Amino acid sequence: MYAQLRETAAELAGILWREHTVYRERGGGVVIRGEHVRRWISLAPTGGKDQALLRAGRILDGGTTAPARTEVVVDLTVPVAELATVCRRMLAEVAAAAEPGPGSGPSRSGRTGKAPKPGKAPKARKPPKAGSRHTGAGSWVVLVLVGIAVAAWVYSVFGGPGY
Repeated sequence: MYAQLRETAAELAGILWREHTVYRERGGGVVIRGEHVRRWISLAPTGGKDQALLRAGRILDGGTTAPARTEVVVDLTVPVAELATVCRRMLAEVAAAAEPGPGSGPSRSGRTGKAPKPGKAPKARKPPKAGSRHTGAGSWVVLVLVGIAVAAWVYSVFGGPGY
């Protein structure tokens, strides 16, 4: 089965991308990586004769692979051009899922997330618990320095030796 998967993957890789890497994965399947498009496709045995599990996903920064965004069982007896069509559709779904949608950009806090659903009020923030710390050490240093500056100014204006 591995030989059939490897052959099919090599043909698919040539159709899909000019630059690609084909290698065997731990589970006995074959992975096709397109580094230049930051996508991957894998063919894995399913246990059925002439069938394979086709999965597609993204390649993250640093070269690691994200989990599959989409998967489908395919028949390996169909022409490779038909498999390439299925792969292109899956890769398009992966690309669409990777693009940020409206309202999913960075928010004020720098986090990314989904925009609230229309008609739903955003979640209210919980009030702080009694005794919780609101002011950090840096803020206390600034407050003390401001206090010293104000005291020095008051002393120079009202309590200096020449008054």
